[in-house]
Amino acid sequence: MKKYGITLLVCCFLSALAQAGDYAHLYQNLPEPQVPQISATRVSLADFGGCPDGIGLNTEAFRKAVSALEKQGGGHLDVPAGIWLTGPIGLKSRIDLHLERGAIILFTPEKEAFLKDGKMVPGITASKREDVSITGEGIIDGNGEWWRAVKRGKVSDTEWTDFLRKGGTVAEEGSLWYPFDLKHYPNVAPSYREQERLRTHLVRFTDCKRVLVQGVTLQNSPKFHLVPQRCQHVIIARCTVDVGDDGICLKGGAGEAGVKAGPCARILICDNTVFHAHGGFVIGSEFSGGMEDILVQRNTFSGTDTGLRFKSGPGRGGRTKNVVISDIVMSDIRDEAVVFETVYQNASVGEAPDVARTQAFQPEFTGIRMSRITCRDARIAVAVRGSVQTVFGNLLEDSVFFYSETGAAVPDKQMIELRGVTLRTYETGKE
Repeated sequence: MKKYGITLLVCCFLSALAQAGDYAHLYQNLPEPQVPQISATRVSLADFGGCPDGIGLNTEAFRKAVSALEKQGGGHLDVPAGIWLTGPIGLKSRIDLHLERGAIILFTPEKEAFLKDGKMVPGITASKREDVSITGEGIIDGNGEWWRAVKRGKVSDTEWTDFLRKGGTVAEEGSLWYPFDLKHYPNVAPSYREQERLRTHLVRFTDCKRVLVQGVTLQNSPKFHLVPQRCQHVIIARCTVDVGDDGICLKGGAGEAGVKAGPCARILICDNTVFHAHGGFVIGSEFSGGMEDILVQRNTFSGTDTGLRFKSGPGRGGRTKNVVISDIVMSDIRDEAVVFETVYQNASVGEAPDVARTQAFQPEFTGIRMSRITCRDARIAVAVRGSVQTVFGNLLEDSVFFYSETGAAVPDKQMIELRGVTLRTYETGKE
């Protein structure tokens, strides 16, 4: 089975502002990003009873090592080569989790290990901390195949047989397999649908300052791989992303909670490569808090379902402001290269899409400027599904699209202006 992952080469709070090019004015009031300040103190996980045999559980060893470093004012927790099976890891301020080459942190398939006060905690978490980092050349593996439902149509016969050997539950007339009623691991919910909703993140930072994730590979998450919550002044650069859902996705909360949290702002996303993903760069579907001053440039999408994707719906929408996207290269895009969708309905695996019961918090995708987009082989070049009240005042210019089915499916010119855009297809070889 393919283990979807995200390789983070340089991510979050690094000095890449010098590469902002012609759009440096977006960051004129942004202070130089600061990397975590961590002392030179080093300890090894092996010194706290850790065992890298892939069998013994190292949850307590991680806890003791982090506690010891905290008492010393912080430092580096070295994880040597080997397989370190563990439950959740909580990071504290001024601590670097450093994975040496050949080291694998593998999270246990025992779901009970992640239950705390009736809720699931992420594999690695830090909340309201300062100066936190995850570095090195190792791998962090979420053991996601023990958490995620699998669609029969998306795996081979051999892979499907492998899932059935684990036990589990086949539902929806044989079209879905759930890791519920497994042979070797207990359930943590009374039904497979309820357990599906408990899937947790691999790495999550909440309300933290000065965070760095560099060099490591994050793979096979139960849900999302890397989740920085309520963060501003963020840089995502030189990452390789290969995942089973959206690639690089910005969310800003739904409804009143999103508004209270405030906008996602001052974000630079540059020089990344996205392979398998639902979308290369995505805003939504939840962004009630809004999106402001977002710069996306010099990114490559190869083999994604969509390229640039802006999706939302009633009850979860907000307003975009000053979103600048440029110098994007795409190839082998299954559906739309650029798509706006404001009638989006979220659907969990095996469940019907949710239907908005409110007309409040309507999405407003506006002020999005896209230029120098090059796409070869998309089914549809540009599409908008929504109203002129929810998609308006956007610009796509100086771009080239080679499509196989539809050039531009845009109901109203007010939604998005195409200026200097070349649309070509197999049939005519002309615009």
